[in-house]
Formats: sequence, C-alpha cells, structure tokens
Amino acid sequence: MAPSKRHRRSLIRLILAGLPLLLVGWIGTLAIVMRLGGDAPAAFVPFPPEAFTAALPADVAVVGRSPISLTLRSEGADLTRRLYDAGARIVLPAGLEACIPAGFRETVR
Repeated sequence: MAPSKRHRRSLIRLILAGLPLLLVGWIGTLAIVMRLGGDAPAAFVPFPPEAFTAALPADVAVVGRSPISLTLRSEGADLTRRLYDAGARIVLPAGLEACIPAGFRETVR
C-alpha cells in the first residue's frame, strides 16, 4: 500500500525541520572537537569581527579568505585558544581544499 499524499507531506516537513538541527549539531560538534584539542592543519573562523585580523598574534597567518570567513594557520601551540582570545566567535577545523567552493575562496600567499 502506497503512502498517502498527506503522509508524504508530513514526512517531507519533518525532514526539512530536522535539517537545520543537523547542521547546528554538526557545527557544534566540530567546534567542541577543535576546542578540546582536535588536531587540524588550519582553523576556519566564520564571520570574524571587524578588528579580528589586527588582534591576531604575530605567528598566525591568514592562508585563505572568503567574503564571510578566514582560514588561519600557525606553527605555535594552542591556535584555537589564541583565536578565541583574539575575538573569534567560533573556530572550526580547516585545511581541506574542498571545504569551501573555489568560487568563494581567495588563497592568500
């Protein structure tokens, strides 16, 4: 017996309502892992504050940028804590080329 149209619509609404929760959960998990010492080649800071780059420690390099984010790298210890100290609202792991589509990313050398 095939599901009714009403049942299908309810299922679609349930799935669409759950997608934002899934996204928030995924981002939260990444942020917690990064905060607890997860290793990543770089750090991704979405929506950095206006004066964020001026507040960065001298050994932190901006290795990528988009209109809404920065990707940063440092050889120093505890990059995540230092980025939060500089004003980052959230710090996520980065370092994979496919994380942000190339059309939105500008590589800084």
